[in-house]
Amino acid sequence: MNYQVYDLGQLKQGERVQVTLSGNAANVRLMDSSNYQNYKSGRSHRYAGGLITRSPVVLGVPSSGHWYVTIDLQGLRGTVRSSVRVLPSALPQYNEPRLSSVPSLVQKENYNPFNDDNISKSYDVFISHASEDKDEVVRPLVYALQGEGLSVWYDEFEMKIGDSLRRKIDKGLANSRFGIVVLSKDFIKKGWTNYELDGIITKVVTGEQVVLPIWHNITKKEVIDFSPSLADKLARNTSAFTVEEIASEIAEVINNS
Repeated sequence: MNYQVYDLGQLKQGERVQVTLSGNAANVRLMDSSNYQNYKSGRSHRYAGGLITRSPVVLGVPSSGHWYVTIDLQGLRGTVRSSVRVLPSALPQYNEPRLSSVPSLVQKENYNPFNDDNISKSYDVFISHASEDKDEVVRPLVYALQGEGLSVWYDEFEMKIGDSLRRKIDKGLANSRFGIVVLSKDFIKKGWTNYELDGIITKVVTGEQVVLPIWHNITKKEVIDFSPSLADKLARNTSAFTVEEIASEIAEVINNS
């Protein structure tokens, strides 16, 4: 297999790598040394990135170590030119609680809102989102989750005006181990009330949080203005975390549950 490779040397956790493509979409993989060796040998490997159709893309370094970027056209046609650079400053570190501090986020096999014992968890993660957020955040998040080895269900959970939000979320929880709602200005414009959203993210009886909100292009003040109770829920914000960092943390929680 023909591919381009960039040896980035030693990088620290939280640093960011920008990949710029021209001429064609391509598969972009950010890998540590051991996974790069597996990639070269055609063996199973883990990576951040995926099929990149919009350029440039910024990938977060999930842990300190020696890192490589590869670019290939496997399964694609055409030619591609590329450039890679490490951005001069890392994202700030945020002292947010770890997702593992909320064990109820990972659904057990016996959790089924439909009371149908025949439904099993077919997917690791489902993502509910507004169609307007698909290109900018949802699809890159799906690629990052798949890069972590997780199965993702998301097309059915694209929310449109008139959809039943609770029905879709309940269906996702019945079929998946981990639920995500990408909450943005566009999502809120669909007409959901703060009461409805708050009730979906937590179990009504126990108050346990069962869905992870990912705030996108929305400020803390806007969240508080919309729903003070939602603002207090454990969440991730794309202004503070890369999608690769979010995907890595979700994979860690699911794999350890």
